[in-house]
This record gives sequence, C-alpha cells and structure tokens, in this order.
Amino acid sequence: MAKFLMFQGTASHVGKSILTTALCRIFFREGLRVAPFKAQNMALNSFVTADGLEMGRAQVAQAEAANLAPRVEMNPVLLKPTGNQTSQVIINGKPVGVMSAAEYHGGYSLKAFDAVKSALAKLSAEFDVLVIEGAGSPAEVNLKANDIVNMRVAKYLNAPVILVADIDRGGALAAVVGTLELLDDDERDLVKGIVINKFRGDVKLFLPAVDFLENKTGKPVLGVLPFIEKLGIDDEDSVSLDDKISGGGEVNIGVIRLNKLSNFTDFDSLAGEPDVNLFYARTPAELERADLIIIPGSKNTSEDLLWLKENNFVAQISAKPVIGICGGFQMLGRKIFDPARTESAHVELDGLNLLPLETTFAAEKFTSQVTLDADFNFLGSRIRAENLVGYEIHAGVTNIAEKIVAAENVLGTYVHGIFDDDSFRRQIVNAVRRKKNLPPLEVTRNLRAERQKNYERLARIVRENLNMDLLRKILSS
Repeated sequence: MAKFLMFQGTASHVGKSILTTALCRIFFREGLRVAPFKAQNMALNSFVTADGLEMGRAQVAQAEAANLAPRVEMNPVLLKPTGNQTSQVIINGKPVGVMSAAEYHGGYSLKAFDAVKSALAKLSAEFDVLVIEGAGSPAEVNLKANDIVNMRVAKYLNAPVILVADIDRGGALAAVVGTLELLDDDERDLVKGIVINKFRGDVKLFLPAVDFLENKTGKPVLGVLPFIEKLGIDDEDSVSLDDKISGGGEVNIGVIRLNKLSNFTDFDSLAGEPDVNLFYARTPAELERADLIIIPGSKNTSEDLLWLKENNFVAQISAKPVIGICGGFQMLGRKIFDPARTESAHVELDGLNLLPLETTFAAEKFTSQVTLDADFNFLGSRIRAENLVGYEIHAGVTNIAEKIVAAENVLGTYVHGIFDDDSFRRQIVNAVRRKKNLPPLEVTRNLRAERQKNYERLARIVRENLNMDLLRKILSS
C-alpha cells in the first residue's frame, strides 16, 4: 500500500506542479516506485495516452520524471474551459459533457469523486509513494463544499500536506498565515510543513521571516527554494505564457495567442532553438516582425476564428508563412461546418481559405497517439522525416487523407507534439532560414536528453534546499 505526500498551494501557479515533478524524480532515484496524482485539472493543455485517453499535460511531465508512461489514473478528472463559464468535463479520459460552473460545482463534482477514489485505489496498490498535487488554494471557501482536489483528497487518504507559497509575486507570509487560518481544524492538522518557493536573493535575509512563520503557525518551514531560471519543464496552464518569450534568434516565430489557445506546449521545443525568437501575439501589429506565424490549437475553433477576423489578423496571416496545428489547421481551410452547433451558434463559417479542405464538427472527440512519415515541400525546402510521434485531440472531421498538409507557404496538421522531433523541428526552422537567405544549421539538440537533464537539475536544486530528512519523516509518519 502506498504512502502519500500532498502539495497544496496558497494560490495557482505557486509551484505545486514543479515540486510534485521534483519529488517524483527524487523518489525514483532513491529506488522507490513513485507515481504522480492530481484528482482534477482545469487546463487546455492535455495529452493522449497510449490507450487513447485524455489527461492533463502536467501529470505527463511528472510521470516522465518518475520514469513512467502516463496513465489516465494520474489525472482522472479534467476540465477544459470552452467559454461562457462552461467546461468540457472529461472523466477517466473520456468526455461526459459540457457543464456550466454552477452545474459542475453544484453537485456533479462529488459524483466525479468516485472516479478519483477508483484511480487512487489502483495507483495505491501498485506504487510505494504517490506524490499528489492540489489545485489553486484549499482556502477558497466559496468552492470548498464541492472541492475534490484539495482537502477532500487529503482527508480521504489522511495524507500529509505541504503548503507552498510563491514569494516572487509578493505577500507570501500573509498568504501562508491566511490560508491556514481559513482551514478547518482537522484540515490544518493535516498540514505538516511549509515551503517558500521562487526566492530571489540572499536567503539569509529571509531567516527572520522563517522564524516568524514557524512561531505564528506552529508548522515547520521545510525549505526556501530559489527561483529557477529556464526550467524547461512543461507548464500546466497559460498563466506561464508570459514567461515563455525567447529572444536573440534570427528566426522570429509568432504564435497567435487565441482566446481559447490549447496545447501551447507544442511550441516549447521551438522556443529552445538557439536561432529562434518565439513570442505570443495578441495583436496583428505584433506579428509584423514574424518570419513564421503559428495558429495553435483551440478549445473553440469557431469562436477563435471569428476573433481572428474581427481583430484584423487575416491580412498578416495571408501575407506570411503560416503553420496551423489542430484547431489552427481547421481554420486554414475553406469552410467549417457545425450542423449540431457543438461549438457555437454558427452552423457554417468561412475559413481562411489557405488550404483546400473543409471541416465538419461532430459531438464525438477523436483521441489517439499517432506515428507518421513526412515528405513535403514548405517554403521551397523539402521536409522529410520518419517515425514522427505525436497525438491527436479533435472533434472535427476534415476531408483529407494525409496527416500533414502543405502548400508553398502554408502547413497544417492535426498532430500535436511533432516539433519535439529534433530533425523535423530543425528542418522547419531551416526552411524559414533559407527564405530569409540565411544558411541552414545542423541539428544540435536532443530534446529527450534535455528533458532528463532538466528533471535531474530540478531534483538537485530541490534536494539542496529542502529538509529531506524532515520530509521523509513526514512521509513515514
């Protein structure tokens, strides 16, 4: 039977996910069978498992850190916002419907907790340790009665909780004290320690604050973790997009920041290329410097297509080289049909008319891992790659046979993750370089090896700055 360790936060984006990733790698290196777990994700970044089930992207990175293949039990409930305060609800990797926030939090979430308990039972029987991630804050009293991801999980498992605060955003001391104050007595008893995350500067100057926190709360501070530059590990949500701008490269790639942008992790590998300056654009003017425009995936293709038109993106898109991924691929076609109004009230929309294809939406979602070969011309360069590995997540059916569709200046695909292939990614960037009369560069990166180094680096930094002896004592108690 597994032991449990849970990270909860004073707010979103304080570092729960990264700490969970770090502990997965640390425990794996210590020879333990360790797995990550998050009961419920709300994110537009998702992944498809080998058996065609959809789960949150953050748990994929955590599984990789634990040397595991991702499994849907690691994230049994996924909410994908669709707009107008509604979300697609995915249970055990399959959509069960679109619900308003009131419908979901008004009762359905407690039904979804059955899936959480089932997933925990399976993982607990197989692993020595489960490192569990909460969501947002456990002190959001308006959501607490129907919460299934924070204290309900901790109390169900009697799991020790480590409370994480982000000092970089300010107010960390008040956030810790306030969070603990708002918890019920039995919940507060489960909190066994505090971690201060993203500290910049001389930690010795913070020691009086550590003493204050321990005296005020009665909880030990397990560590003060430094702000880690260029972490290189997949993020959970688009809060982190502002941190993803790369710079200094000769090739400018602009990703349009759609309102319902999904799977932005598709482009993290591009941002890491030494000659690439990748940025996210909210206005057409920002795209003027782009050598290549990417239209990313979208949770609501119809509404984001209309947004592009209403905000005058079409001229820039039509004048420059462009790549569309998933929803962006659908937008590149001639027409989008939605006879059942699955995405919006629009039964038919004109696409950008840059590729000769049409898409019809259907209620059923297609989710699958795929492997493909590529051989096409783009920007005057021949692109060839074998055994490209990726995954598809889409509801539309497009009248094509190929997995990648290319015209001279336009490229579209349903397949997420293909830029993770080192050769394919470099060939695409080199095609843009040649278009700019720049010489092509050789492949110099091994993304898989880079990720492993990043996990090791993260684990080392956390080990050096966390009281691991006390953490192990908490885990064993």
